Amino acid sequence: MRRLEYKWLVGITFVLALVMQILDMTILNVALATLGKRFDVDAGTLQWVLTAYMISLAVFIPSSGWISDRFGSKRTFQFAVIMFTGASVICGAAPGIKTLIAARFLQGIGGGMLVPVGQAMLFRAFPADERAKASAILAIPITAAPALGPLLGGTLIEVASWRWIFFINVPVGALALLCSILFLVEERGQRPGRFDLPGFLLAGSGLAVLLFGLDRAAQDGWTDSAVWACLLLAVVLICGLVWRELRAAEPMLDLRLLGNRIFGAGNVLLLCQTGAMFGVLFLIPLYLQNLRGASALQAGAILMPQALSMLLVTQVISRIYGRVGPRRLVAGGFAMLLVSTATLQWLSLSVSLWAVVGSLLLLGASMGLLMTPLQTAAFAQMSSAAMGQATSLFNVSRQVATALATAVVASALVMFTEAARSGLSSPDPGELARAQLSGFHGAFLVPVAFGVLGLLLTLLVRDSDAMATLDQQGKARRERSSVN
Repeated sequence: MRRLEYKWLVGITFVLALVMQILDMTILNVALATLGKRFDVDAGTLQWVLTAYMISLAVFIPSSGWISDRFGSKRTFQFAVIMFTGASVICGAAPGIKTLIAARFLQGIGGGMLVPVGQAMLFRAFPADERAKASAILAIPITAAPALGPLLGGTLIEVASWRWIFFINVPVGALALLCSILFLVEERGQRPGRFDLPGFLLAGSGLAVLLFGLDRAAQDGWTDSAVWACLLLAVVLICGLVWRELRAAEPMLDLRLLGNRIFGAGNVLLLCQTGAMFGVLFLIPLYLQNLRGASALQAGAILMPQALSMLLVTQVISRIYGRVGPRRLVAGGFAMLLVSTATLQWLSLSVSLWAVVGSLLLLGASMGLLMTPLQTAAFAQMSSAAMGQATSLFNVSRQVATALATAVVASALVMFTEAARSGLSSPDPGELARAQLSGFHGAFLVPVAFGVLGLLLTLLVRDSDAMATLDQQGKARRERSSVN
């Protein structure tokens, strides 16, 4: 009974912290224009409010596994919550843009450790055959926060002040910290060994330069020489990281874990799932606001049913995962993803917004089908000792996928729009709008490509590799199938 209570307490504590972190990211996107006017800065300077946070995440996500193994997961989690919450106070009180950018970097230190360490604690608390329930817990903040963020951000800016988009983190962070003090027990993973300084520098700098390069590609396009310089430097640093960590006796980032078939497949499929989802979620608000005249609040309201659909399906899948197994669920999820992203080709300048909601409902259902089996199966063979390192790698994959999807769809939108405009004989507003629509149609092919790749790579998933996460009925059925 005590174990049963503890795992849910860990879930509550982690959900509070994760809601705070995800809400912060989604709320800030709505507030950027307001911040630019408040501090009287250009778009290039304002972008560093996002970039500073992203670089900080890149530095500390890879090292979070070693830090939690060395100092303990409870202590590291509490430090991350305190750092994120304290930095939020500085952000809200910032007198100028430089202070805000510096505080955002401090936020990234907390955010970079909070998610992988919290996920490791959650998966340690749940037995292997109940980790589908743990994944269902994660679905709550992952789906609800992005849907609520734009609505909450817009409301706070209109009725209060831009400062409250940061101050709102304080009560949530304080509650998460209190829960961690009351409920969590200290855990350590495998013996971390000495601090791997070369691995830390290569992992942090390589991922930071990669994400920065992808971010600039989304802003400046792929023809910019600085973008390619960043990406080439990132390749060199990451190759150096791989060479170093595979030879180190006590690596900062245990890349050998990717040699585990189901964990390696889960990371690749996570990239496809995340790439498709964030590609759509990047494009839909732009389509609604730029072509259909919707406000940020209206766009957020249209996106909310997608999150609710994802949340509902995730809760259902967590109950049947043990009997069905991951392979069929993942294949069905990517097949549904392909259908939902393909329907976005039907978007027009006059199509009913209910049709948009319908496509997003289908997208949310596909994400719900994918989230639980992917996360549960990926960690099926990870021991409690290796969980910290494994969650660090998993979150690196998620962060890269998000940046890659944003960069590629943004570039595709510009490329296809310019191609359509080049054929126009006159700058008629109607023709320009149709050219923009053509650009969106081309950009929506990127999530389709992620879906196709994911469906093909489903062949890498084997139910037998995830046997530890299945219930007894599911195990018996698979054992009979293997005999036959």
